[in-house]
Amino acid sequence: MMMPWMRVLLAVWLLATHAEGMVRHYKFNVVVKRADRLCSTKPIVTVNGRFPGPTIYAREDDTVRVKVVNHVRYNVTIHWHGVRQLRTAWADGPAYITQCPIQPGQVYTYNFAVTGQRGTLLWHAHILWLRATVHGALVILPRRGVPYPFPKPHKEKVIVLAEWWKSDVEAVIDEAMKSGAAPNVSDAYTINSHPGPVANCPKDGYKLAVRPGKTYMLRIINAALNEELFFKVACHQLTVVEVDATYVKPLRTDAILVGPGQTTAALLTTNHSTGKYLITVSPFMDAPIDVNNITATATLLYSGTSKASLVAPTTPPPKNATWVAERFVGSLRSLNTNTYPARVPLEMDHSLLFTVGIGVKPCATCPSGIRVVADINNISFVMPKTALLSAHYYKTPGVFTDDFPAKPLIEFNYTGKQPANLNTMSGTRLYRLTYNATVQLVLQDTGMIAPESHPIHLHGFNFFAVGRGLGNFDPVKDPRKFNLVDPVERNTIGVPSGGWAAIRFRADNPGVWFLHCHLEVHTTWGLKMAFVVDDGEGPDQSLLPPPSDLPKC
Repeated sequence: MMMPWMRVLLAVWLLATHAEGMVRHYKFNVVVKRADRLCSTKPIVTVNGRFPGPTIYAREDDTVRVKVVNHVRYNVTIHWHGVRQLRTAWADGPAYITQCPIQPGQVYTYNFAVTGQRGTLLWHAHILWLRATVHGALVILPRRGVPYPFPKPHKEKVIVLAEWWKSDVEAVIDEAMKSGAAPNVSDAYTINSHPGPVANCPKDGYKLAVRPGKTYMLRIINAALNEELFFKVACHQLTVVEVDATYVKPLRTDAILVGPGQTTAALLTTNHSTGKYLITVSPFMDAPIDVNNITATATLLYSGTSKASLVAPTTPPPKNATWVAERFVGSLRSLNTNTYPARVPLEMDHSLLFTVGIGVKPCATCPSGIRVVADINNISFVMPKTALLSAHYYKTPGVFTDDFPAKPLIEFNYTGKQPANLNTMSGTRLYRLTYNATVQLVLQDTGMIAPESHPIHLHGFNFFAVGRGLGNFDPVKDPRKFNLVDPVERNTIGVPSGGWAAIRFRADNPGVWFLHCHLEVHTTWGLKMAFVVDDGEGPDQSLLPPPSDLPKC
């Protein structure tokens, strides 16, 4: 016979197990809506008429199902940036990589589990330049009853950073592709869709309302198309506790660097009794590249503050503040505890060197006779006309080759004097990995045309950032300085201008996985490739069959 106290324990256990592993249902209606920014109005593509779009909430081990209905004239896909998509590559979202796009009038339901992940991620369109306005937050809470590994905040606030063009964004990139030159830079940055007062448009910006004596967790997301951004709050320090949905050792700082696609969760303690304090978002660019250099502003507003109170100012880091960026990036460390270990691969099956940079191609219709392109290992990726994942799954010939080079085909002084020939090759070439293979990938910037920082995103995996440096990577000396104990774990990494970054990961996720620069202009120009990871042994190590509603090309 079951005793009363046993019944209580059973009821509590059943409630807990029922609460975990829930199915979260969302519906995304992709629609056009007119939006007013910078004292002008234009139509934009949105999800559910919102910019940024709705925040997706789930808990670790939940299943998320998002029904996407395309009501606009563009093809659409949605990428769940940073979600591992274990065995569910069909739900990853990059157009012509894991799926054909959702055509106008069509519907597709993304169905995936958030296994072993918790923290701040984002979702965004992954076709054309639609992610300029089609994006939002994805917040994965810990399992019920599992605390944060830091003091619980009073409240959590989602802060989405983005860019805004007065012109139609698709027209901006179309014109650039016709001319062969770089596209026009944005006209403003936005903080939760508001740029704050700018020249000739003195509208108020976003207000972050707080109470004194509390700690708030800011879930900061960079959804900008083409800019790495500094985030700063006047008279307040920030304590970083998580990046790219992985916990880190607490890092106290007054300025945060967030690259496109990256996320940072930071604790802010309201240690003043009252007042208004300026929040700034400004670009980081330490290369001779044109950027929008207008600072976006918001206000940290304490409750009870008089309307007449002045806003306490702050000065954002200089645009070329390499020292601020490197100090921040170089200080991040994984927790590496028993609960949240850093399982860094130590023995490598593949040691790869990928150069990332800019080149040119002949262009008969361009005024200069050439077109600017981008490449990895001097190969500008050619997008297929059908999805690579389907071609891999069904073994369809002629769609791609698996001969992407493990190192540059021609070696040169990557950050020194450049070759006279700036032309690149083209191809839909993938690099094949066996299931569970370990990979070390060194991403090397080049000085082709100009050195530049590249935020590189790998789909389907988290990786450990084991090393970085300036100049050319030295395969003998530099690995001796790698951090193999508590390197930060990410899904998007900034390759420094004129330098390199080394990452390690284990290929424990079958499918086809995109690797590309998260500067949308560079992705458009061809700075992208993909890994194909074969199935392992048995169903638990194999890609699931495609869903019945998978869009067709």
